[in-house]
Amino acid sequence: MSLDTVIETFKKKADGISPIGGTLKFLLDEKPVYIDGTGEANQITQDDKEADCVVITTMDVLAQLQSGDLNPMTAVMGGKVKIKGDMGLAMKLQSLLR
Repeated sequence: MSLDTVIETFKKKADGISPIGGTLKFLLDEKPVYIDGTGEANQITQDDKEADCVVITTMDVLAQLQSGDLNPMTAVMGGKVKIKGDMGLAMKLQSLLR
């Protein structure tokens, strides 16, 4: 899975949900994907800005989460996903992952 594919997937899913109410940044293999949900719609960019919540993982783990092959809680507890910042915002990720 490429970063462009991830961004396009997030954009499609973000268009179908309400704004997440904060800023979130994924670091996927150290490459940023920034989600700004503070306005009227979620905006997805490759900006490397400060965010309310940062999710650190790999492209491979993200693909497993999106396909349902890996449970998000198992991924966090097993250290495959690290979350820094607003955990309430992190809980809203489910709608972007599936």
